[in-house]
Amino acid sequence: MIKNLSVFSFFAGSGLLDLGFEDNGYNIVFVNEFSKAFLDAYKFVRDKNNYEHPKYGYSNDSIEDYLSGDGKNILLKQQIKKEKKLDNLTGFIGGPPCPDFSIGGKNRGRNGDNGKLTGTYFSLICDLEPDFFVFENVKGLWRTKKHRGFFEEMKKNVSEKQYITTEQLVNSIEFGVPQDRDRIILFGIKKRLLKSKNDMSGFDWDKFKTYKKDEVFNLNWPIKNKFQEIIPFPENIIKELTVSYWFSKNEVENHYNTDDQFMPRAGLAKFESIDEGDVSKKSYKRLHRYRYSPTAAYGNNEVHIHPTEPRRLNVAEVLAIQSLPKYFSLPEGMTLTQKFKTVGNGVPYLLAKGVSGSILSFLENFVLGDAL
Repeated sequence: MIKNLSVFSFFAGSGLLDLGFEDNGYNIVFVNEFSKAFLDAYKFVRDKNNYEHPKYGYSNDSIEDYLSGDGKNILLKQQIKKEKKLDNLTGFIGGPPCPDFSIGGKNRGRNGDNGKLTGTYFSLICDLEPDFFVFENVKGLWRTKKHRGFFEEMKKNVSEKQYITTEQLVNSIEFGVPQDRDRIILFGIKKRLLKSKNDMSGFDWDKFKTYKKDEVFNLNWPIKNKFQEIIPFPENIIKELTVSYWFSKNEVENHYNTDDQFMPRAGLAKFESIDEGDVSKKSYKRLHRYRYSPTAAYGNNEVHIHPTEPRRLNVAEVLAIQSLPKYFSLPEGMTLTQKFKTVGNGVPYLLAKGVSGSILSFLENFVLGDAL
């Protein structure tokens, strides 16, 4: 019988992916994040909401430091061994920085500074051999021919270490996130742990999905309206997937981060000239109150504008678009750039919770209780 699921988290950011796993009963025992500002925010959220801190603490080191055979590598091996002795199933979760694989990003692939970190993460899995692992990244790594070969090579490497894998390109909107955001998720587990070796057919990616994305996208969503036009709520759309629903749900006007926003440089006229719902340009996209958001990416000069006000979105609104609980907030000590980056880079909470739910269901039903 599986007593506990002990998770070692890498590239943790401010904890969006971790929170989705933790709220499904996984125990986050170790957290690694290279950005001190992001790691401090991770700790802030836990302190503010009375979450326990990870058993083996926090690491602000580069993940590459854990690959060598020195103290950090040895200590991590000892911690994993200790969890296994307690009959705890051990797992790695992580989404390495992805601009080198993003279609709209640097596109340098495996040789880019960030792209190399994906290879490092898989090397760490092969070296330390957790019972299972989760890998998250942009769809460009999976769909782009230039990068797909690298993805398949990483899968081959873990296969040689006796892992069996399953993958799916998921969209955030399928899990109730008010955002059109594709992500590739790869799940791997040691073959020896399965009741039926080499068989992942029981893994149900759809188990915790709320919507079918094709059906959602084919609804008659409003496209554009004049700025500040009075609009009745449209018929035959899904209220729970609209920006306005989530702003209300998270009480963004009273949120801890409601005053965290960039002041406009372009001038008031620029912010008043863009129609509500016009997201056709790379930058200066005005969201529609009665529609879901495009991908919440706030780097590369992307500017997302409030549906009905002449300003950029604030941090509270961005947290809502990432489907985070309203209690989730970021500390005052972070710069605005850091706040928007850590939220935009994070995995939407409901997506993380849905995927971790599917993994948990699989582990409970298809893993041998006496295999540890």
